[in-house]
Amino acid sequence: MDFSPTGWGRVFLWTALGAFGCVAVALFVDSFNFHNLGPDDLRWSITVDILVPLGLAGPILFFLLSKLRELAIAHELLRRHAATDTLTDLLNRGAFTREVEEALADARFAEDGMRGTLLVVDADNFKAINDTYGHEQGDAALRLIASSIRAVLRSADLVGRIGGEEFAVYLPGTTLLIAEAVAERLRQAVYAAAFAPEGKPHQLTVSVGGAVYDRHLPFAELFRLADQQLYAAKQNGRNCIAVTSIAHYETLPAAAA
Repeated sequence: MDFSPTGWGRVFLWTALGAFGCVAVALFVDSFNFHNLGPDDLRWSITVDILVPLGLAGPILFFLLSKLRELAIAHELLRRHAATDTLTDLLNRGAFTREVEEALADARFAEDGMRGTLLVVDADNFKAINDTYGHEQGDAALRLIASSIRAVLRSADLVGRIGGEEFAVYLPGTTLLIAEAVAERLRQAVYAAAFAPEGKPHQLTVSVGGAVYDRHLPFAELFRLADQQLYAAKQNGRNCIAVTSIAHYETLPAAAA
């Protein structure tokens, strides 16, 4: 049963605990007068002390807790809406940046040390889709690319749309070898996606740049390094990957400051 603020489990649990708590209070208060009552009056008093709180407190608590659950659901929907790119249902740029920054901060205290990867993914020649088939088909292509990316990732990975046709993926706890393998699977997944606007097959491809870290870096610097690799992948003819490790740098480039 779901005991989260949006689940019914919490409503039922606290309704039961609250109602029984009211019964306990009623019995405790009346207990000081029990010694003055005969057997029949005592049974009647105990019955009233049980049934009245259950009959009144139970429905009232259930109603109030149900309203709190509805508020929690509304708050969660608003939070998700504020964090989600409405076209692709991925994290938007602000939410992705915030969650990766939090993950980077938490990783400094992880037992297995700090390591991970940031990938930046850009749809190749995307303007041609909009110009040839219109923005509606362009939107369809973005949704297809987003679902293709998400299909190859783990549940712990983060993916967001950070620009028009640009996406970013955060892979916690990954080495350079794993990052390259994921980037290549991602590229192949998009390449294999069937996209046929107006019944005309159109090949989708992406270029992927990545930066693998093994020590703490600010998100902005990690993104800059990954974006540099994306540029290298574009220069190499598109539809390819370029992933590097910051371990290759004895000191990071001066532009990082």
